[in-house]
Amino acid sequence: MRLFSNTKIDFLGSRRLAYWISAAVIIPGMLLEPLLGFNYSVEFTGGTMMQISTVEPADVARMRQALSDNGVSNAEIVQFGSDTEFVIRARVAVEGADADDTQATVDAVTAALDVALGSGEWEVLLAEAVSPKVGGELRQKAFLAILLSFVAVLFYLWYRFEWRFGAAAVAATVHDILATVAFISIARIEVSLFVVGALLSVVGYSLNDTIVIFDRVRENLRRSKREDFVGILNSSINETLPRTALTSGTSFAVLLALATLGGEVVRPFAMVMLFGIVVGTYSSIFIASPVLLAIERRWPGAQVRGIKSAAPGTTSKRKRPQTVS
Repeated sequence: MRLFSNTKIDFLGSRRLAYWISAAVIIPGMLLEPLLGFNYSVEFTGGTMMQISTVEPADVARMRQALSDNGVSNAEIVQFGSDTEFVIRARVAVEGADADDTQATVDAVTAALDVALGSGEWEVLLAEAVSPKVGGELRQKAFLAILLSFVAVLFYLWYRFEWRFGAAAVAATVHDILATVAFISIARIEVSLFVVGALLSVVGYSLNDTIVIFDRVRENLRRSKREDFVGILNSSINETLPRTALTSGTSFAVLLALATLGGEVVRPFAMVMLFGIVVGTYSSIFIASPVLLAIERRWPGAQVRGIKSAAPGTTSKRKRPQTVS
């Protein structure tokens, strides 16, 4: 059984509604971001990193709760090597403070872990400060990684298809990035390297779904040269709809399980990816193809293939080439 097989949905006919929906999500998010800001993790703001060893395997959730009760909020606890070694990244000073809060953080963590694990049941192997300058460099590199992914994809699609497809795919991906960043800011999700990884994964997912549709568009352009460009785009989206539904549905189910059953470290990644799956699937259908249509009408390339970019509901005829005797 194939889901959504042999559908004939006019997706391009709803493109103006899709534009309004995207504007209603992205514009308020962009306006609120300067007011809300981002909830950066210790990796980006600076703080203290402690490597500890416990006598017995410890419960991470219990440790995190004890730290929170002692005023150490948003602490990152990662198992390091064996089940008795952990890395804790935390900060007790106000973000942006110039004072070195390493010792204050160590004292707060020590008091909390003595309650959670018991005095003498654990020891500090390493404690060092994480400079905010390192966090600034991480932010720059994260932005650079996203920018380079755009450039690489644009050149790839330009080489494999043509520049119109590449520009439309990048426009849809920019749409997804803006919507996801707005979601991260409004939902107050802590921005860590895991979340940056999720953001890059959203870029890859969105582009992959868009490329699948564009590849079918290219195939249909070769087979249906007498059909108008709107009809080719609609038929291509409908033909790939079963694959899109299956891929998005299975990915969404797995990420939903991670978001609900996963730990504190995994949950922000899963939440960003959940939103990214939805917005990526939406943009590949309602943003990428309409943008490609707009580019095709502004800078016609279809006429070279013998196709007229007709408006919805109209048909086009291929002109027979004249021969000169």
